[in-house]
Amino acid sequence: MSAGQKYAIIERYRHKYPIQGMCAFFSVSRSGYYAFAHRSSSAEDEELAEMIRRCQRETDKTYGYRRVCIWLDRQGIHVNHKRVYRIMEKYGLFSEVRRRRKYVQMQDQLHRYPNLLNRDFTASRPNEKWVTDISYIITPKGTLYLSMIRDLFDNSIIAYRTGTEQSIRLVLETIRQAKKNEAVAAELQLHSDQGFQYTSNAYFTLTREYGITPSMSRRGNCYDNAMAENFFGILKAECLRRHKPQSIQEAQLLIDNFIFFFNNERIQLKTKLAPLEFRRQFI
Repeated sequence: MSAGQKYAIIERYRHKYPIQGMCAFFSVSRSGYYAFAHRSSSAEDEELAEMIRRCQRETDKTYGYRRVCIWLDRQGIHVNHKRVYRIMEKYGLFSEVRRRRKYVQMQDQLHRYPNLLNRDFTASRPNEKWVTDISYIITPKGTLYLSMIRDLFDNSIIAYRTGTEQSIRLVLETIRQAKKNEAVAAELQLHSDQGFQYTSNAYFTLTREYGITPSMSRRGNCYDNAMAENFFGILKAECLRRHKPQSIQEAQLLIDNFIFFFNNERIQLKTKLAPLEFRRQFI
């Protein structure tokens, strides 16, 4: 038996038997064993680092160590999250994302609705609770406004529309798209902030027509609509601030691609599934 084979056996059983005793049994030196273990560990680290590089390429360097750990697990590689963090730190494989918080300036209202959601951002079934909001993307060639609706059951974006004006029409088109995409068979809450689009007569009329119950954040309290703000924060941090669109058309393409990735591929820490994967399992 070669020295390398002996070292491999010692490495395999190092948690079961004393290393010093095994080295004496196989007539090898402890320094030789530790040199072997160091080389082996470095090789294993490099193999794991290569898999993490692949993960970051596929996710555009947006995953932190916890999502990387879940991604590896889905590839059949079961690694402790502390080791994943160490490898990402050692090889410079951390996400390029930094999160920033956006605060909402509330507007005067015509129609005011009670805060039915009351920061309960959980839902027991699809199409029970939706949240909605508008954000803007500034490019050198103009500003693009994004209106979206998010389902709190699986956190998916079930509808979104973009336009060059922050209009009531943009909000109404988003609701119509959501209603077209989803077969809503039971009571549905739609939560928003107090923006003028959501307090308008047109919004009031459309939600009544669709049998949707509006819910509204308290004035000046952005945390009441935190899950809508959360998505915009993710979109801007993981996509828009990094790729810096130079035109409205480029911003539109980035948004389309990111929302597809977010719904179908981006792992959620709570479920360890992408939003639509979780939704399909429930259905």
